[in-house]
Amino acid sequence: MPDLLIELFSEEIPARMQARAAEDLKKRVTDGLVEAGLTYAGAAAFSTPRRLTLAVEGLLAQSPAQREERKGPRVDAPEKAIQGFLRGAGVALDDLEQRDTPKGAVYFAVIEKPGRPAAEIIAEVLEATIRNFPWSKSMRWGNGTLRWVRPLHSILCILTDEAGASVVPMTLDNLTTCDSTEGHRFMAPGRLPVTSFEDYEAKLKNANVMLNPAERADHIWADASNLAFAAGLEIVEDKGLLAEVARLVEWPVTLMGEIDAEFLDLPPEVLQTSMREHQKFFSVRNPKTGRIERFVTVANRETADQGETILAGNQKVLSARLADAKFFWENDLRVAKSDLSVWTQSLENVTFHNKLGSQAERIGRIATLSRDLATATGADADEAELAARLAKADLSSEMVYEFPELQGLMGRYYIEEAGHPTEVAAVAQEHYSPLGPSDDVPTAPLSVAVALADKLDTLTGFWAIDEKPTGSKDPFALRRAALGVIRLVLENEIRVDLLSQLGWGTSLNRFQLLINEALLSGDVQSADAHKRSGAEGRFAKGKFDVVDLNLLAFIHDRLKVYLRDQGIRHDIIDACIAMDGHDDLTLLVKRAKALNEVLATENGENLLQGFKRANNILSQAEEKDGVEYSYGADVNFAESDSEKALFAALDAAKAKIDPALAAQDFPTAMAAMAGLRAPIDAFFEDVQVNTDSEVLRRNRLNLLSQIRSICSSVADLTRVEG
Repeated sequence: MPDLLIELFSEEIPARMQARAAEDLKKRVTDGLVEAGLTYAGAAAFSTPRRLTLAVEGLLAQSPAQREERKGPRVDAPEKAIQGFLRGAGVALDDLEQRDTPKGAVYFAVIEKPGRPAAEIIAEVLEATIRNFPWSKSMRWGNGTLRWVRPLHSILCILTDEAGASVVPMTLDNLTTCDSTEGHRFMAPGRLPVTSFEDYEAKLKNANVMLNPAERADHIWADASNLAFAAGLEIVEDKGLLAEVARLVEWPVTLMGEIDAEFLDLPPEVLQTSMREHQKFFSVRNPKTGRIERFVTVANRETADQGETILAGNQKVLSARLADAKFFWENDLRVAKSDLSVWTQSLENVTFHNKLGSQAERIGRIATLSRDLATATGADADEAELAARLAKADLSSEMVYEFPELQGLMGRYYIEEAGHPTEVAAVAQEHYSPLGPSDDVPTAPLSVAVALADKLDTLTGFWAIDEKPTGSKDPFALRRAALGVIRLVLENEIRVDLLSQLGWGTSLNRFQLLINEALLSGDVQSADAHKRSGAEGRFAKGKFDVVDLNLLAFIHDRLKVYLRDQGIRHDIIDACIAMDGHDDLTLLVKRAKALNEVLATENGENLLQGFKRANNILSQAEEKDGVEYSYGADVNFAESDSEKALFAALDAAKAKIDPALAAQDFPTAMAAMAGLRAPIDAFFEDVQVNTDSEVLRRNRLNLLSQIRSICSSVADLTRVEG
């Protein structure tokens, strides 16, 4: 079986596009081959800045022959129908077969397609792949019609088998397939003939090209680590930068340079961000002091002076960049040490959302809510409000304007420089967390209060103006905010009633929305009227309660996703959401975990079946009789031992469940409920509920009502599947 090698050689492909492009090449070519009947044993795609490569192993030499039978019209069908069938099948009338069927004689066409050589199929598939390649951006050059991300110079396409290598013939505009490639642009220019993938990869390496981006990344990291270690330093890990730099070079050469002493006192995060964003440099840290003292750059070639000229140029450019960063830092420090309110006041002119007011107005809402949440998180209310009012002050700083990714972190520095407590300063950095499912959750009471307030304000605000996630679209990251609320509450075991907080946010945002809409329309009088009317009180009740409940349902949906990863089914969560206190997430999850553990046992599983049987019989009887059986059963009417035992078991269970639920001891309550399994099973084994005696029947239905009532006090088992 032959092997296929394809290389599309071009000018430099942007680093961010290479990985996706390599996978697209692999998928489109292999899918096309398989669709045409050419199966293969394996395929691998590679990329460098100047080439996309695909190697396919164990390809069939030709596609298998195909035989297809198509049923046509009846023999006595109209001529037009017969001619249409002939055109569709691509055969003549003499080629048709007549076969008898229960409905009469029918024409059949037998279409036989011989196998096609692999080279013929590959040429068609490759041309279609190149012409329809899904680049996010592409260009044309010269007089051709071909579009590619950068000008395409050559197409290597060969099949290799025991007899040797052969070029797959194909011409695309002015490009004809060949059996050669090129090495490094500067270190090994010129064409290199190749005969197989192994030959191709080896010759490229000899010509100073590492084909595999993973190999380039490993080489960069190993060399950079060795350079740092030799100087008693360490590389700051940055996987994203490593992956990017590995796709910027074909022959990585690591060089370590020094940072001018005047910049060493800048915060390490500033140095790291400036070097990463502007220069693609790795930061080198002193493990003893934590200072960033040097940098590592990756060149794309070896030089006679061992990279001295390259380093000198890089250090010159870096000094200019760091001079800017130092200027921003010093200016920001002067503001922070004099009056942080300059920054917070300037946020009055920064729009958060045209329907939700300015950043300053949003900060005011968060500050008020932080004070309300302080007790629940164990924070001081005054400090929580202060921290919230300062947490976003750095959005007005010059450093964050230049490097937005440093927001919060720089705020921490500036708030400390302003003389505020460390705990208050830490809020600026920590209140944005968690940013994702793997991000750390703040644990400091002040940070938790402000982080929770920030996310609740985001949710209630956008929910109030009907900017909800739809399908895969979530432009304001509301799903992430909801998950943040869930993780903050659960991982810190916070007891807070979300409905009261969601109602606060919704009413305030609705009130602000009315004012903003009036101002945008130029109706200043209406805006003033809304302010005077106390409209926020009006919107705290009535139809906007629906908004609060819908938002709580959205948070519950995200909770189901979160708990699913912990092995708790959605129906178990639904059974607990149906209970009172479902807006207290900590309480809700404790109940769900206890129910999940009980239902995983044999007693719990069988109890569920017994409960459902009792509930079904009771529901049917209530529907038939038009009454609700909740009057209480009388043990004096019990006839059998199992019936009397169930009365006693229910009384005993209730005596345990009620105080356990009052103490929110859900494991004890669930265990007591599971203990009803045996007496319920025995009851249904020995007793006929719908007996001929109406007195006994009603008493037993009331007994089933007690089963339903006691079990339903723990969780709504009707919502549990199974």
